[in-house]
Amino acid sequence: MTVRDAVLSDAEGILEIYAYYTENTVISWETEPPSPEEFTGRMEKIMARYPYLVLEEDGVLLGYAYAGPFVGRAAYDWSCELTIYLRHDAVKRGLGRLLYSELERRLKDMGILNLYACIGVPEGEEDEYLTNNSADFHAHLGFTEVGRFRNCGSKFGRWYTMIWMEKIIGEHTENIEPVRSYKH
Repeated sequence: MTVRDAVLSDAEGILEIYAYYTENTVISWETEPPSPEEFTGRMEKIMARYPYLVLEEDGVLLGYAYAGPFVGRAAYDWSCELTIYLRHDAVKRGLGRLLYSELERRLKDMGILNLYACIGVPEGEEDEYLTNNSADFHAHLGFTEVGRFRNCGSKFGRWYTMIWMEKIIGEHTENIEPVRSYKH
């Protein structure tokens, strides 16, 4: 099993993983998968500054994770929003922890201090489209809920809630060092 930097030739395999979630779940709030060209453009934009990692086993992509800007203003440079997806048939094997641990290490080396995750959760009972697994996963890795937006999005004819979770990975000191761009 290998965690490595993604390359643009991984886009097709990564998009295949992501498409499952757009078409079958509320884990992604997109309702249709992006085109291969749009997805590759998204990857290029992220990879220009942040880590974009893939996990593969015997040449098969099992998941990916990346960091992106939080809000997108310079004053937030020390904060990142994280994204992670595993092949739907490769969950519950510790792969998410492996990917996130490596992503967190690389972000810390850049000078990132705060990690954020935007997560869909059911407002009431879990259903066939959305469970609390993602929120539970993040909590298990040390994230805490810092915001909740009730019934803010609709997919599959139902309303869903979105939460923000946060993890602090560095010390906030008076001597503020600039964040370094990620070196692939």
